[in-house]
Amino acid sequence: MTADTNGAHETSVDERRRAARALSQASLDELSALWAQWSQRPDVTYLRGPEAGLVMVQGRIGGTGDRFNLGEATVARATVMLHGPGVDGVSGTSYVLGSHPEHAGLAAVFDALLSAPAQRERVLAEVIEPLERAQSARDAEAGADARSTVVDFFTVAREHE
Repeated sequence: MTADTNGAHETSVDERRRAARALSQASLDELSALWAQWSQRPDVTYLRGPEAGLVMVQGRIGGTGDRFNLGEATVARATVMLHGPGVDGVSGTSYVLGSHPEHAGLAAVFDALLSAPAQRERVLAEVIEPLERAQSARDAEAGADARSTVVDFFTVAREHE
């Protein structure tokens, strides 16, 4: 966290990026289960969405060349404001690939909770870290599946007499 000029604490950019990654890569079922077991749920007001739409995806040749339009991708977004003890007026935003407005809504709620100083540590411990562990396990399983299909090719040198 960093302190602003008024002494209030804000979530660091890296932490926010980490949380956004974990929340967007989680499944709707994972987020729904985490929200269902969240005690003392605040009231949620949607400021935007949740809604699905399209964004233009741009690419660069070699990562540094001129930009070009690659195609469109479906994205769901939501912006929420929370009301309740310790979170009154805190807002959160999320963007999730795909057409899943409910996923975007729950991700925005957890993003807002992360911005509330009183809830920050709880969100990290009970939401972000478990989601990261689950993603690591899925990545390891996908890597093992990919390794199991590897074919080693070799050549036999023939001697010519």
